[in-house]
Amino acid sequence: MPQTFKHILITGGSGFVGSNLGLLLKRDLPGVRVTALDNLKRRGSELNLPRLKKGGVDFIHGDIRNREDLLAIDPFDLILECSAEPSILAGYSGSSDYVVNTNLMGTINCLELARFHGANMVFLSTSRVYPIETINGLNFTEEESRFELGKNQPVPGASSRGVDETFPLEGGRSLYGTTKLCSEFFLQEYIAMYGMRGIINRCGVLTGPWQMGKVDQGVVVHWAARHVFGGELAYFGYGGMGKQTRDILHIKDLYDLIRLQLDKIDTYNGKVYNVGGGYDVSLSLLELTDLCQKASGNILPIGSVSETRSGDIPIFISDCTKVEQVSGWKPKRQPDEIIDEIVRWIKDNQDSLRPILC
Repeated sequence: MPQTFKHILITGGSGFVGSNLGLLLKRDLPGVRVTALDNLKRRGSELNLPRLKKGGVDFIHGDIRNREDLLAIDPFDLILECSAEPSILAGYSGSSDYVVNTNLMGTINCLELARFHGANMVFLSTSRVYPIETINGLNFTEEESRFELGKNQPVPGASSRGVDETFPLEGGRSLYGTTKLCSEFFLQEYIAMYGMRGIINRCGVLTGPWQMGKVDQGVVVHWAARHVFGGELAYFGYGGMGKQTRDILHIKDLYDLIRLQLDKIDTYNGKVYNVGGGYDVSLSLLELTDLCQKASGNILPIGSVSETRSGDIPIFISDCTKVEQVSGWKPKRQPDEIIDEIVRWIKDNQDSLRPILC
């Protein structure tokens, strides 16, 4: 029997991921109350408030760092923990307070609230939990338009298919990745100690319409927006050729998996899954440029900076074999479809998006 819920709380609920998941859940489960909690710190998140209201999703202006905000929320039986300071550069040139207090202490506050209400949790983690130096030590080749992982790798958990959940975790991974990994450990402890049910999804590069993309987070939308509105773009690092490669995942493909997980939550309880586009839905910046040019009809000059920035990696592909085997899930949307949809969304909402994305 599919699991049924009465009230779903989504933290980061006015952000890109939270708002899309909330609206899709409310669309497909109209009898379930869905509440979005957000502090509206990220510029552009306020544009999602009319969408949430129209879609029947309740909104609460609050911050997961403040327990008083959380205690004011009505009882719920499921929390989707989507809140985050998502920048890989967070803390490099300034204080670590916000990223630590949001991504770690905020998650602990959410865990305590879920325990209080006897609720389940789906935690959206990140592929950035895998250490930078170890990723940089993988064997890869330089092809015409991208980097490619080799078949034989120096560490377990890596192959030409990508990185799986057994990849070594020793080493530095950025404060963003570290706080997310620590939050994973806390959720696993709450499952073991208190009998909570929870699922951890290590997401790759998520994208789609209504993402307020910036160069440090949401690069696919950022790249597409520059091709629509104009502006400067550059390939940074690794010779400045744009061959860095990532797998990408449309937000609706993530939603499809979460629905499968929620219907049989006991099957997935306590497990950790890589959730990304995999090799079949991957592209380099150079290939992204080509797709953006075709979708927008515009060609921009792309700068080139050979110096590699702190925290960057040449290639990351999520090996999602584990979740595919248990669920049968695979991403449906291909890179060209994703870019076409994003460009149409930007063009259809130019007046409101220009101040945010330019």
